[in-house]
Amino acid sequence: MPADGSIGAPDKRREDVRFLTGKGRYTDDINVNGQLYVHFLRSPVAHGRLNGVDTEAARAMPGVVRVFTGDDFADVGGLPCGWQVTDRHGDPMQEPAHPVLARGKVRHVGDPIAAVVAETLNQARDAAETIEVDIEELPAVIDMKAALADDAPKVHDDLKNNLCFDWGFVEENKAAVEEAFQKAAHVTTLELVNQRLVANPMEPRVAIGDYAAHSDESTLYTTSQNPHVIRLLMGAFVLGIPEHKLRVISPDVGGGFGSKIFHYAEEAFCTFAAKQLRRPVKWTSSRSEAFITDCHGRDHVTTIQLALDAENNFTALRTDTHANMGAYLSTFAPSVPTWLHGVLMAGNYKTPLIYVNVKAVFTNTVPVDAYRGAGRPEATYQLERVIDKAARELGVDPIALRRQNFITQFPYATPVAVEYDTGDYVATMDKLEEIADLSGFEKRLAESKARGKLRGLGVNCYIEACGIAPSNLVGQLGARAGLYESATVRVNATGGLVVMTGSHSHGQGHETAFPQVVAGMIGIDPSMVEIVHGDTANTPMGMGTYGSRSLAVGGSAMVRATEKIIAKAKKIAAHLLEASDGDIELKDGQFTVAGTDKSVAWGDVTLAAYVPHNYPLEDLEPGLEETAFYDPANFTYPAGAYACEVEVDPETGKVTIERFSAADDFGNIINPMIVDGQVHGGIGQGIGQALLEGAVYDENGQLLNGSYMDYTMPRADDVPFYAVDHSCQTPCTHNPLGVKGCGEAGAIGSPPSVVNAVVDALVRAGHDITHIDMPLTPSRVWSAMQG
Repeated sequence: MPADGSIGAPDKRREDVRFLTGKGRYTDDINVNGQLYVHFLRSPVAHGRLNGVDTEAARAMPGVVRVFTGDDFADVGGLPCGWQVTDRHGDPMQEPAHPVLARGKVRHVGDPIAAVVAETLNQARDAAETIEVDIEELPAVIDMKAALADDAPKVHDDLKNNLCFDWGFVEENKAAVEEAFQKAAHVTTLELVNQRLVANPMEPRVAIGDYAAHSDESTLYTTSQNPHVIRLLMGAFVLGIPEHKLRVISPDVGGGFGSKIFHYAEEAFCTFAAKQLRRPVKWTSSRSEAFITDCHGRDHVTTIQLALDAENNFTALRTDTHANMGAYLSTFAPSVPTWLHGVLMAGNYKTPLIYVNVKAVFTNTVPVDAYRGAGRPEATYQLERVIDKAARELGVDPIALRRQNFITQFPYATPVAVEYDTGDYVATMDKLEEIADLSGFEKRLAESKARGKLRGLGVNCYIEACGIAPSNLVGQLGARAGLYESATVRVNATGGLVVMTGSHSHGQGHETAFPQVVAGMIGIDPSMVEIVHGDTANTPMGMGTYGSRSLAVGGSAMVRATEKIIAKAKKIAAHLLEASDGDIELKDGQFTVAGTDKSVAWGDVTLAAYVPHNYPLEDLEPGLEETAFYDPANFTYPAGAYACEVEVDPETGKVTIERFSAADDFGNIINPMIVDGQVHGGIGQGIGQALLEGAVYDENGQLLNGSYMDYTMPRADDVPFYAVDHSCQTPCTHNPLGVKGCGEAGAIGSPPSVVNAVVDALVRAGHDITHIDMPLTPSRVWSAMQG
């Protein structure tokens, strides 16, 4: 095992010391002198005409400084969407306005109507209760297919209908796919739902706006995964603030899972109000607010078909999906069911023809955007469920069917426009069979039967695209921002380093893994490396953290900047050692002239950089600081194979997960302990989706389970101990670290394995069941068993 501090060592997370001792600094811990508090009055109905908002009584309440309504934002831009999708006919998507405060209509329960700013939060709440709102309630449209009917109520009156876009990919494959299905020896069809989820990070969202009149500078403190993107979107498109006059600070963030990527109305409001009032303005979300304001995830309804020839080779695949956008387009919402979903429909398999159709639909619900995995869990779930169903229809082993159709030659260009650079799906399946002890399943099956339980085994494979990139490609696909990453490495005179990165941590362990990379390159202890992130004033422009891009993109930027540092340091060392810089080697913090015992320590070279009494001034400037921007050449493609064993109680339908095994290929591993933790967390969230979670709306658009009393997240006793392995490593070929990303794998690979296992258990018990939609609650499973 690598030594502590080196790349590949399981170093403990240094940031956990402050988190576990209560020394973390979260946004709600920040209080600015003289701050006011805001409470938002939100729509109690899902769809309604906003005929009037009477704030007179509220303005007269004690402590109230000002009450804002949508009219105060008449000259302010709406929240922008960061990704434009062109539909299969070549037309741009329908892109409605998204006001900071509602104007004219409310479009989902929780839509902000007015905002009361007061000296205390209680005063703001009390005043908000006195606001009289005249809402003419309109019929709400919740069901996506119903929303596309000609007579459906329109969420946005200025749009043609509720269809955001009708996307087909790859459109030129469509006719060939149709022909392949006509010629197929067997076709398996499956209809399934990937239900809506609430992200539920531990820390609710917070925003604090501050304004300095003397310099005309605005500062926003916010719980964000990408502060630079918030600055760009809010400054340029909403409030019209030049970037050099706008600072965004995101301190410690307690989880995000995608929900804190996006620019939200509350951030713009607090920044705007602070300037208007010349006092800081603070908002802290309640958990109830989070359920109806934070972007939700998933919410796809799909029909998928798989065509096979007489030898059980996959010949074609086609899907038809309805994807819910909610009432407005969130920051990256259009990319999730399209470019983060459709391009992964090949999975691990050499299916030659694929066609994906996605209809994105507006409804009177909370907006939907990226949630851990973002499109890839949806693709994997569809594909791995239909393969399992095909295996059962054909009477063949589901693992053997997968193995037969694995991609085995790399690089591999899929029919959905991406190229996998490396992988070994046979090796991960071999490893899975080993760590899951699949050969012992029959014995465990008999033991369960003896106890009156039904036991099932579910297996699936996954592949995902991480490190979303490159900028020139995603720009062609509709991204309105680049997807590079940046780093500045500053070396102090005494040899310590400060690395300023555009990546942002919200639980990934950046402050531990990033120093391992930089320190490993130089040969010093990681404690000499400090990581700075989360403040646009102190870090170079970066795109933030999501899509498992931190190491693959952010880490690569650090490598490039450190390489520049080392190159300059070698020139200084060469001068001190009276040698050519081409002969200088750096190892274990020592610069050595190759083939000699002449050396100089890292600290001596860094001191010479800042005390240049003996320095090659004719060639170099003093100092040791470098910046690099890294724009990746391709996505990275982590892959793996998962196995789940469940017991089902035939009397109640309750599902218990007895064993769970995961064999992943993440390329090179920087810190295996952190990787284990990321996989464990992702599997837990995937199990939550498979068995417990799901946001449920009634026909009037009311969220029926909008609190922890009703929304069921997994607890410790809902998940087993995991067998996790990531020894199958095929390094990425196009980033300097050879890493692929691990943050979303567990959430991608686990739902289909759980559902496959439950269906397997019921079929083994003689039930004629082909599918049960998630979540597989006891009532759903019991009902399925009753036929």
